[in-house]
Amino acid sequence: MNLDTNIFRIETNHVAPEKGRILIAEPFLPGSYFNRAIVLLVAHSDKGAIGFILNKKIDFPISEIFGDLPDFDAEVYIGGPVSTDTVYFVHCLGELIPGSIHVKDNMYWGGDFEELKRLIRDGLVLPEQIRFFLGYSGWDSGQLEEELAENSWLVTEVEEELVMADRKTNDMWVRAVREIGGKYMLWEHFPENPSLN
Repeated sequence: MNLDTNIFRIETNHVAPEKGRILIAEPFLPGSYFNRAIVLLVAHSDKGAIGFILNKKIDFPISEIFGDLPDFDAEVYIGGPVSTDTVYFVHCLGELIPGSIHVKDNMYWGGDFEELKRLIRDGLVLPEQIRFFLGYSGWDSGQLEEELAENSWLVTEVEEELVMADRKTNDMWVRAVREIGGKYMLWEHFPENPSLN
């Protein structure tokens, strides 16, 4: 019996990568960072792309990273393999944070971190309005397009709720695959490491 390997082939006429969309890793993409990752693209141009992994949570609070923050129950995620000693953030606070870059709808990236800390200290920010990341995911010019051609990623639209409010990261990849439907729903049934099967 022959296995239909077309289920792993990502159709090339689907959604193109651009900021405000997500990348869903194909089932066997190796590496601890991108294995079954969901990546929010916050920038995409002919110079490259930048994104943050949404479903790799770290188990310590942001207040332990920054001693001058009060106890703030926002979660911290591994954003990617680049600059892992630096904190980045995505939020839905808009122009309350000067220097923020608009991503999509009510989602913004970065901005004045000192102003964000002031807003947190003053109780003007809720944990569900912000996501913190250690590091980011980056692609040089043409690199993401090469990975797309190799069927490494599926690009799709994203709702703000998935990025800002959804904290059930353990099954986020499975739910995203199910939402796309069709042949991609079969992805969830394959083991992360087929050689262990």
